[in-house]
Amino acid sequence: MSEEKDNRNIMGYEPVGKLIMKISLPLMASMIIQALYNIVDSIFVAMLSETALTAVSLAFPIQNLLIAFSVGTGVGINSYLARKLGEGDANTAEKTAGSGILLSLITWAVFAVLGGFLSRRFLSLYTTDPELLGLSTVYAQIVTVFSLGMFIDITNERIMQATGDSFHPMLIQMSGAITNIILDPIFIFTFGMGVAGAAIATVIGQFVGCFLSLYYVRKNRFIHIRLRKIRLEKRIVKEIYNVGIPTIITNAIGTFMVSALNSILIAFSATAVSVFGVYFKLQSFVFMPVFGLNSGMTPIIAYNYGAEQKDRMMRTVKLGATIAFCIMLCGFLIFQFFPAFLLSLFSATDEMVRLGIPALRIISICFLTAGISVALSSSFQATGFGIATMFVSISRQLVVLVPVAYILAKVTENVNAVWFAFPIAECIGLAMSIFFFIYVYRTRIRPIGEKKRATEEL
Repeated sequence: MSEEKDNRNIMGYEPVGKLIMKISLPLMASMIIQALYNIVDSIFVAMLSETALTAVSLAFPIQNLLIAFSVGTGVGINSYLARKLGEGDANTAEKTAGSGILLSLITWAVFAVLGGFLSRRFLSLYTTDPELLGLSTVYAQIVTVFSLGMFIDITNERIMQATGDSFHPMLIQMSGAITNIILDPIFIFTFGMGVAGAAIATVIGQFVGCFLSLYYVRKNRFIHIRLRKIRLEKRIVKEIYNVGIPTIITNAIGTFMVSALNSILIAFSATAVSVFGVYFKLQSFVFMPVFGLNSGMTPIIAYNYGAEQKDRMMRTVKLGATIAFCIMLCGFLIFQFFPAFLLSLFSATDEMVRLGIPALRIISICFLTAGISVALSSSFQATGFGIATMFVSISRQLVVLVPVAYILAKVTENVNAVWFAFPIAECIGLAMSIFFFIYVYRTRIRPIGEKKRATEEL
């Protein structure tokens, strides 16, 4: 029996609780390290000046758009590849991996061209300050033109995760993050490159992760990537983007949301934009572990969806949602009791502290509902219904958050009122997530159990 298990994917027989921990913990650890290096990046930049920190905050939406496309495509690859492995179709799974790698190359090429030529024009929509515009443009151009390492790295990590390997993706993330943390002060201060140095350290870290991911994905025993299978097949690309496009849109919406809020906040002051940028760095330290949990849950649910194991799917969702809530509760408590300490990490001025303490306390209320929404979204992505995640994200961030923030800013003329838009939007998001989960359960998950019972009766 043990020999038979060795030839099977662990996602089909390992106890669910143990399986979630085995797959998700390394991913959560790597996400925490990723969040840490994002925070350290901003801490070093903040040592230069508040203007430098604001510049990186203004460039963040462009950087986030890169991540949206790379992660969204990776989630689509992960979901379809895991389903094919669950069905026992190794040939299609390998073709999916090959198509995913080629898609990442094409996406990088598009962003390299657009980022190189259009970054300054985009950023000029938010500021006319020559110094601020120059710093943010240089940062944005470097992270877009040289983003190839990030695209290849994320694709390979998702391929490995789909086979139940989350340990090597963790090592890859750690290597890139540690490289970035080491190089940040060297390029920023020792070489005197400032904001440009922070961007260069970031892309070097991404390429370190890229080279390691290429090495480990070739050693994976469930997927063998061959050059002849690295081509686009219409059927496979369609399946990847059935989940990938909604996920891309979901993540890309964050770009438009941040851009819109920056335009609202800068009417109050540049410091308000810096506070929002600091919040975004800090909240990633809370959200990233939950996103890691989501990344671990998705292939487990997808594999067992393909294998028609309803009970394992439901146990994964329930346990995952519970863990996500506990993580977010811890984050909420830290933001409530230690906001001044968190702000001090970024060399905050007195004005930043004055604006930042109420901002962190108010926005963090949304943590209590957000974790459950993220956990539920894994069932949408795993069953090929990623469009639900997209609808929830659009409704939460564009239909609710931005308009409510704008109204609160105009009606109250008080920047503190703007922050209440976040918990309001997250409550709406949770309600929608529950609605879509009930739909997915009734139309895709419950029929699996009914089909299995009918087969057993026969």
